[in-house]
Amino acid sequence: MAFGDTFKALSDPTRREILNLLKDGPLSAGEIVSHFPMTGATISHHLSILQQAGIIDGEKKGKYIYYTLNTTVMDDILRWILELKGEN
Repeated sequence: MAFGDTFKALSDPTRREILNLLKDGPLSAGEIVSHFPMTGATISHHLSILQQAGIIDGEKKGKYIYYTLNTTVMDDILRWILELKGEN
C-alpha cells in the first residue's frame, strides 16, 4: 500500500461517501449502490479502487460481497500526519 494510492482513492467525493456509509458496519454492494444515483458498474469501479488502495475489504458471503473499512490504512495515515506535526 502506497500513500499515493490511498490519497488518490480518497480524492473522489463518491468514494469518500462510500467510506462514510461503511463506518456504521459492513454493507453489500447492492446496499451501497442504493445510496447513489449511478449504476452498479460505476459503484463497483469505485469499490475496486478503494480495495486496491487497501481502504476497504470485501468478503464474499453466499452470492453477495460485503464491504468493510480497513482502519489499519487510516491508522498509518494518521500516524504519518502526527509524525509530520512532531506529535509521535
